Amino acid sequence: MGLLLFLALSFLLATASSLRDVPRSSCSSKFQMDHHHNHHLNGSGLHLVLHHPRSPCSPATLHHLPFSTVLSHDDSRVEFLAARLTKAAPRPKSPLLNPDAASVPLGSGMSIGVGNYITRIGLGSPSTSYVMLVDTGSSLTWLQCSPCRVSCHEQVGSIFDPTTSATYRPVSCSAPECDGLESATLNPSACSASNVCIYQASYGDSSYSVGYLSRDSLSLGPGGVFPSFVYGCGQDNEGLFGRSAGLIGLARNKLSLLSQLAPKFGNAFSYCLPTTASTGYLSLGSYPPARYEYTPMVSSSSDASLYFVRLTGITVGGKGIAVAPSAYTEMPTIIDSGTVITRIPPDVYSALSKAVVAALRGRARAPAYSILDTCYKGSAKGLVAPEVDMVFQGGATLKLPTRNVMIDVDSGTTCLAFAPSERVAIIGNRQQQTFRVAYDVARSRIGFAAGGCA
Repeated sequence: MGLLLFLALSFLLATASSLRDVPRSSCSSKFQMDHHHNHHLNGSGLHLVLHHPRSPCSPATLHHLPFSTVLSHDDSRVEFLAARLTKAAPRPKSPLLNPDAASVPLGSGMSIGVGNYITRIGLGSPSTSYVMLVDTGSSLTWLQCSPCRVSCHEQVGSIFDPTTSATYRPVSCSAPECDGLESATLNPSACSASNVCIYQASYGDSSYSVGYLSRDSLSLGPGGVFPSFVYGCGQDNEGLFGRSAGLIGLARNKLSLLSQLAPKFGNAFSYCLPTTASTGYLSLGSYPPARYEYTPMVSSSSDASLYFVRLTGITVGGKGIAVAPSAYTEMPTIIDSGTVITRIPPDVYSALSKAVVAALRGRARAPAYSILDTCYKGSAKGLVAPEVDMVFQGGATLKLPTRNVMIDVDSGTTCLAFAPSERVAIIGNRQQQTFRVAYDVARSRIGFAAGGCA
């Protein structure tokens, strides 16, 4: 991959200037969301429809993937997040600094595509709709751009052509946004021979996007047009991105979608992550009212762009699990939209697993499945598991019913949707499904509310 990536970057350095110069019949109709109905503006902000990545009604579904593959890529994402916090992720060398190198590998990144939810945005003038992944663990928004000078994966709809947009502009190497790429992508920027800034976004499963940092008009529904939105125009995009056009970054970084829209809508967003049988939403700005329970966002010098919280306790069937309170704070805890399975410290996981097994005594056990080792025969729907409560600093509680506690891994096996981690704890999206989750960045707090995605 290193040689291919080097050739891709070399080609981009030489040719950047020409950019500016030149069936889902089984789905219920209520899930078939037309782009014009995908967004709306009202007093509570801007709302986008979200689809589960493996929903058959998603515009870019990954339902064909074996669940073992989902778990493998989920583990890759967790490993990178851990390396990112400990500063252990390797940093790539810019090809401009070493133009004669035979291989210029990108640094490790996070696995995306398999766990990220899906929505649509509009880009360009005139605006065209694109299917995008949504990721709270990434900062830079990017999508595939023609002429795809090296490679583009198959996507839903046509690939964005910058030459057809009256508002497209490349970002120069001297622009502050170019200087900000390293904090946004963890990879240094490069500069083409025609002074166009080149971004490099790499991911832990060897997926990557390389292209030109750009500006254009972003459209998020009637009245929601944002000129000069900064994003990546990908010319070499390889890996597991499904059939999406690219990725929307919602992390705490000045290049993220959240930060760029904050002056108009406020520094907050919320979502409800749906199951495979429904749709949810992403709300930018003032989030929809609900009975939220809030926990403070925890500051971390390890990575200022991620969302940290403090888990203080877990109960099973109303009883606290047998673990010391200090076990919950052995490592930092991230809440993340793109990690599927929640990771918790080993001692906490062991106590949780034992409590769940005790509560399900008499049910037929099944062998471990990949990273999941507390498994039962049958499906989550047919299993009445005890309620598991995740308690956070300040008392905010996620009261998890069976559908958020267990996950079906094949037609005959369901497993506890938690796994142990030695390096970083992560609140995954299985536990967040159908809850309203508010990221109130302006007030440095995260809120949870039950009630589904209606």
